[in-house]
Amino acid sequence: MDVEKLSCSIFLSPIILRSTLVVLVLHFGFTAVEGESHVVGPFQPIVAAPGDDVILPCHVEPPENVVGLTVEWSRPDRQPDPRDRLSRVEYVHLYRDTREVPDMKISSYVGRTELFTEGLRHGNISLKITNVTLADKGKFRCFIPKLNGQIQSSVVQLVVERKSSTTETPLQPRSHQTPDPREEADGKGGLSSQNILTVVVCVVLIILVVVGVIVYLQK
Repeated sequence: MDVEKLSCSIFLSPIILRSTLVVLVLHFGFTAVEGESHVVGPFQPIVAAPGDDVILPCHVEPPENVVGLTVEWSRPDRQPDPRDRLSRVEYVHLYRDTREVPDMKISSYVGRTELFTEGLRHGNISLKITNVTLADKGKFRCFIPKLNGQIQSSVVQLVVERKSSTTETPLQPRSHQTPDPREEADGKGGLSSQNILTVVVCVVLIILVVVGVIVYLQK
């Protein structure tokens, strides 16, 4: 009996050992992934109208101080200038060495973009764009090259639409004429002049009958 138990334990030991190793690997693997930071953007497009100031939300999760890191905002749907031999990428906003780098910035965004300085300490890399135009419509990519994580970028969709003008339906013209009192009386079941005359005649006849009866009784 002891021999059978011993052989069974010897047989099961490798299986138990392998199962334990798999559990440990999965546990530490998921723990490592959960501990890494990643860039998160909005799931829905951001809608604005020409002339508006808009914020393209983007942040690092879990929150991390990114003041000392490089933050790049670019247009992934924008092709490099064919005249540039180096095919350099122009940025909507480039933050490097704790300051903005305007040298490689798209000219139409000069003086129109900014990051939130205090927000960078908490992983907020949202971009503010002032005086939005129809040319700003499209995709924007926020990217942190040296972020210690698997997801280092996110794409934000900006929709720019003109404000629709609301037209009011004109009211139906109303008559301001004063209604004829006689017509109003007739319409509401009042008495007409002919009906009044009939009533007066009936009252006079009743009075005459009553007077005649009284005289007759006195005789």
